[in-house]
Amino acid sequence: MKYFLGVVAVIVVLAAFTIVGIYNGIVSKHETITAKWAQVENQLQRRNDLIPNLVNSVKGYAAHEKTVFADVTKARSQWASATTIDAKVRAASGMDSALARLIAVAENYPQLKADNTFLKLMDELSGAENRIAVERMRYNEAVKDYNISVRLFPGNIVAAMFGFRPATEYFRAEEKARGVPEVNF
Repeated sequence: MKYFLGVVAVIVVLAAFTIVGIYNGIVSKHETITAKWAQVENQLQRRNDLIPNLVNSVKGYAAHEKTVFADVTKARSQWASATTIDAKVRAASGMDSALARLIAVAENYPQLKADNTFLKLMDELSGAENRIAVERMRYNEAVKDYNISVRLFPGNIVAAMFGFRPATEYFRAEEKARGVPEVNF
């Protein structure tokens, strides 16, 4: 009887350690998602801080392109007012689209493309876009790692016990960004 109770006690202790280990792993991965998202936000905010300067430099050359400037301003304010990760992801996608239109307008003005201020801003924006892409990739990897942990056995049982749910929002390329760009010389 003592042997049987000893075996049961060992099994209970091992199960408890396993549950604690799985729980701690899930919490760690959830916190990694939060940290990676903060990095994405930092880079998106950096980009949003550059945008007024870029818009002002283009405005002088393309005063009649008011809808493009309005779209950029609207996208920027949507980012500022977004409160959830899902809303911020949507706002960032809207900003991507608005910036693409702004850059297309700027491409139509050769004098603008030769202006040093504009060139510097474009270099800054290009660097910001590259950093955003890297941080989005890292965030997506963290979400994937976390989702695997809370969906695979036995993590799914521990996750359900403690109320952890899979993260749902990944950054994805917009439909129009998936096509091959047309280059004309």
